[in-house]
Amino acid sequence: MRAYHDDEWGVPSRDERHLFEMLILEGAQAGLSWSTILNKRANYRRAFDKFDPKKVARYDDEKTAALLEDPGIVRNRLKVAAAVGNARAFLATSKEVGSFAQYLWGCVD
Repeated sequence: MRAYHDDEWGVPSRDERHLFEMLILEGAQAGLSWSTILNKRANYRRAFDKFDPKKVARYDDEKTAALLEDPGIVRNRLKVAAAVGNARAFLATSKEVGSFAQYLWGCVD
C-alpha cells in the first residue's frame, strides 16, 4: 500500500495505459477496500490483457463469462461490464480529443 500511495496515488500521469488501468481499478474498488484491489492487481493485469483498452473494448459475452469465473478478480457482473464499457468510452474519447490524458488534463490545465 505504501508504494501505491507514495508512487502512484495523486502523482500526475499522462500515460494512457496507466490511466486506463486506474479507471478499471477504481471501478473494481467501488464498495471495497483498496487493499482488496491492490492485492488482486496482478490478476487484473492478466485478466484484462495488461489493460489494453483496444483488447478490452472487444470483449464479447464469452470473454465476459470467463472473467466472471476468474477467482483472481472481483467477479461482479456489473463491474466487469463496466470495464468493457469504459474501454469503449476511453477509446471514443481518445479518438475525439486526441488522447484520454488530453481529455483529463484539459479539465485542470
